[in-house]
Amino acid sequence: MKTGLVVDGDYVYEEEKHLTVLKTSLFFANDGFTVYDCKGQLVFRVDSYGPDPRDKAEVVLMDAHGRCLLTVRKKRPSLHHRWEGFLGERTEGQKPIFSVKRSSIIGRCGMTVEVFNNPGLEYQIEGNFGQRSCTIFNAAKESVAEIKRKVDASTNVVLGKDVFLLSLKPGFDGAFAMGLVLVLDQINGGDYVENDEAEMIPTTED
Repeated sequence: MKTGLVVDGDYVYEEEKHLTVLKTSLFFANDGFTVYDCKGQLVFRVDSYGPDPRDKAEVVLMDAHGRCLLTVRKKRPSLHHRWEGFLGERTEGQKPIFSVKRSSIIGRCGMTVEVFNNPGLEYQIEGNFGQRSCTIFNAAKESVAEIKRKVDASTNVVLGKDVFLLSLKPGFDGAFAMGLVLVLDQINGGDYVENDEAEMIPTTED
């Protein structure tokens, strides 16, 4: 078993991989995503149904052909914003393959990820997803994936937060990493809009 495999071995790469993640709607937080590789080929997609993301208890990650790879679902009731991941399209009674919870309720983006099919395998997510600056660490505190702002190579300009990079270290499951991005987006979605306004226009008051 590949050490970084959680969801799908097709997305465990031998070399470092940089994926471009694009939010497919700017009108509401937590809408959809399309994910492309460096050649512009579609890798993943997440569709949104309805304008209010809080009405959606589940988010489904699909491959380029629409096959369901992973379902992430908020566990209710949950004190620490616990989310769970299920292989494929979740069915009633299915057991999760991983869970994500806040390391601290007050923390901006301190998350603990527990993988159930590999006992003892844990990851930590540190940083600020609202600013598109997060790192996923394994138990040895080695970086296995990063979320960061995307820079236009031709103009050297930092692009908006609706476009960002997901950088994967060799051997880490890209489908699993994108599932963690979906959880972070769901948890931080409301903060994303508020923080963006505060950053762009710090003197404006509601």
